[in-house]
Amino acid sequence: MYDNGYNPEPKWKEECGVYGVYSHTEDVSGLTYLGLYALQHRGQESTGIAITDGAWMDVTRGMGLVNEVFRHQVPHMENQCIAVGHVRYSTTGSSLLANTQPLLVNYAGGKIALAHNGNLTNAAEIRHHLEQQGTIFQTSIDSEVIVNLIARSHKETIEDRIIESLKQVKGCYCLTIMTEDKLIGARDPQGFRPLCIGKTEEGSWILSSETCGLDVVGAEFVRDVKPGEMVVIDENGLKSYPFATEEKKAGCIFEYIYFARPDSVIDGQSVHEARFLMGRELARESGFKGDIVISVPDSGTTAATGFAYEAGIPFVEGLIKNRYIGRTFIQPTQKKRDTAVKLKLNAIRSAVEGKSVIMVDDSIVRGTTSGKIVRMLRNAGAKAVHVCISSPPIGYPCFYGIDTSVRKELIAATKSVEEIRQFIGADSLHFLSIEGLKKSVPHLNADDMCYACFNSSYPIKDGAKPAGDSKYVFEQRKKC
Repeated sequence: MYDNGYNPEPKWKEECGVYGVYSHTEDVSGLTYLGLYALQHRGQESTGIAITDGAWMDVTRGMGLVNEVFRHQVPHMENQCIAVGHVRYSTTGSSLLANTQPLLVNYAGGKIALAHNGNLTNAAEIRHHLEQQGTIFQTSIDSEVIVNLIARSHKETIEDRIIESLKQVKGCYCLTIMTEDKLIGARDPQGFRPLCIGKTEEGSWILSSETCGLDVVGAEFVRDVKPGEMVVIDENGLKSYPFATEEKKAGCIFEYIYFARPDSVIDGQSVHEARFLMGRELARESGFKGDIVISVPDSGTTAATGFAYEAGIPFVEGLIKNRYIGRTFIQPTQKKRDTAVKLKLNAIRSAVEGKSVIMVDDSIVRGTTSGKIVRMLRNAGAKAVHVCISSPPIGYPCFYGIDTSVRKELIAATKSVEEIRQFIGADSLHFLSIEGLKKSVPHLNADDMCYACFNSSYPIKDGAKPAGDSKYVFEQRKKC
């Protein structure tokens, strides 16, 4: 979360992205730089790359975007053969340089560098236990818990050390770990976060949070890391180590709604296809009619094109986005926060004036930004604004590493759909149903996804208010 106390209407933000390269023929740090560039959408606060030549390790980390941190040069080492990289958006631990990753440590068994995507629900408990035993922590992030568990393990091999450590942690995680001679990837037993494997024509192995990180370096997709699986890549190739008993899978459905890049494929499901189908389902469910369909760029664009295709209504660029305003633009006063929205988005008057507009977005968290955009369209001359959201109402915060407000700040936790419509000032409002969402991921087993942030016990319909509390959501997620 942000630490300065000022938090304008948030988009749900994925915690981070991880990347890894093993190669004796290519520039591993250069490939990792390109991979992190492709994964920049998963975190914009800090980034880092760790490399090794088989004996020494070095890490370069910094606050800011990938091109800013590595503006002058990517890390370099003669005969470098392995690299791991990370882009971060903080959800546990402050946004500080000390908390940037990869974490690089020396321990009795050698050296390791670790990059982590996810959130451990028992990190505080383990941290307290380790501190009582004399462990000193250098950061405030839960990723360091895993590093310390590995370092304190008495198992002989690094594979056994990591497996023993992962069996002690709970929550969601995808890891890329580098030793002096191995690249290791691991995915939590429920498969909440994505991690895939690729290989270049030159024989380099790649680990990436998303397939777009493979595409950018010309790597061919090999397969996804399975839930509860650790893969080890060394001079002998790739070896698989299943480390968890079969559990109910619970992939994060928001990867398909918002987090992932549209050109990625996760667990066999195209993200672009899923969002396009969400838009088609929205058109069928809502029955909204209008003159034009527009999106809130960029996350609502693919669903908006699906809506337009299904409804036979023209898709028009009605809002223009200033791409030079960062996703974490924060100002300390309400007036300045209002100005920030205007700096980031502006209505195209010639496109919307005199029109009945159907506006498609991926989610509504607090509702404040949605209300400002609706007013912006009305001020530009729109005669009606009908809002369609390609996810169900978000009534519960997530404990697995997504930056959402506390429950009292989530508008769907306290207001019905009609009350939300009134709050944002739209003429009509429709959220995609749970059933419609499930239909939008045809290449997945829809029951293997997590819907706890929507209260998966039942679809929320017009006029109904979510029931339950945070403990209920945690229990729901364990059942998902």
